[in-house]
Amino acid sequence: QVQLVESGGGLVQAGGSLRLSCAASGRTFSSYAMGWFRQAPGKEREFVATISWSGGSKDYADSVKGRFTISRDNAKNTVYLQMNSLKPQDTAVYLCASAPLRAGVTRESYVYTYWGQGTQVTVSS
Repeated sequence: QVQLVESGGGLVQAGGSLRLSCAASGRTFSSYAMGWFRQAPGKEREFVATISWSGGSKDYADSVKGRFTISRDNAKNTVYLQMNSLKPQDTAVYLCASAPLRAGVTRESYVYTYWGQGTQVTVSS
């Protein structure tokens, strides 16, 4: 069992920055790849970014590439999402999730077995 708790969301103006955190407890955090997804009202959940258990592999959605950076600190059982140059279309609930991958990363949400409750990010124009 893995428990995930997101924090760091809020209201920010377009062009601003936020850093989201996801604290994990339970099973060994470093055994899991971690991902960030988002869901806007009336829309499907979409992939944002993912990082392998070692931090050596990362992948980003095209819509955030160059603006968002995913990282992790296995000593602190925490994964981060640094979001820069935010746009109104980034407004969504952001969720972190863990996937039991021994290598690599995936964008497929069905592979992720544990999910947090999410944190709201609102970007005003």
